[in-house]
Amino acid sequence: MEIDLNADLGEGCGSDEALLDLVSSANIACGWHAGGATAMRDCVRWAVAKGVAIGAHPSFNDPENFGRKEMDLPPEEIYAGVLYQLGALAAIAKAEGGRIAHVKPHGALYNQAAKTPQIADAIVAAVRDFDPTLLIFGLANSGLVDAAKRAGLGAIEEVFADRGYRADGSLVPRKEPGALLDDEDAVLDRTLSMVREQRVQAVSGEWVPLNAQTICLHGDGEHALAFARRIRGALAVAGIGVRAARAA
Repeated sequence: MEIDLNADLGEGCGSDEALLDLVSSANIACGWHAGGATAMRDCVRWAVAKGVAIGAHPSFNDPENFGRKEMDLPPEEIYAGVLYQLGALAAIAKAEGGRIAHVKPHGALYNQAAKTPQIADAIVAAVRDFDPTLLIFGLANSGLVDAAKRAGLGAIEEVFADRGYRADGSLVPRKEPGALLDDEDAVLDRTLSMVREQRVQAVSGEWVPLNAQTICLHGDGEHALAFARRIRGALAVAGIGVRAARAA
């Protein structure tokens, strides 16, 4: 058994290079919610050197709220914004001898795409028109995964080791109790359950089935590096290999 382990990087949190020794895929901020050209270049260089798959992490243009404020934008504006960010990261990756392998929206853009078809379709259209070989990472069982599949793109279903779930499979909003997990043992138990049993327990107690193809760790989290080390170790002990996601 194998699983992809990814982290959101380039967000100015100081542990990017160390995390790249532990993950198999990197979602690199493209400057609209955090980071910028230099941070993008640093992360790309480290990822290339360590053999980690490079992914774009586009967002709403919202640095004031770290890309976590919901926005009501027309689909054509979302399409153009995603294209803009993909182009920036792709140029840096090319110059450093790498290439983008996947796209994972960030924050509010990610969560809105999970439930709003017009947003999901705009993101998928931008990825398809930019490079239809790119994979799209989306919340497991979400509308973004469905939109990617409808368009004939590779869809990778993502689960979260350090986030709470609702019974419908959505993530608990960050301002609500149970949204963020900070107990390492609980995170380890949840990770192994998601990978081996393909399910996660919601904050209300129900078990939610899911297809865990990649596990996300937030690079901006206080415990990100510790979580990554323990999860990587626990996967190894369980005989679960870590490698970059691939299309089915």
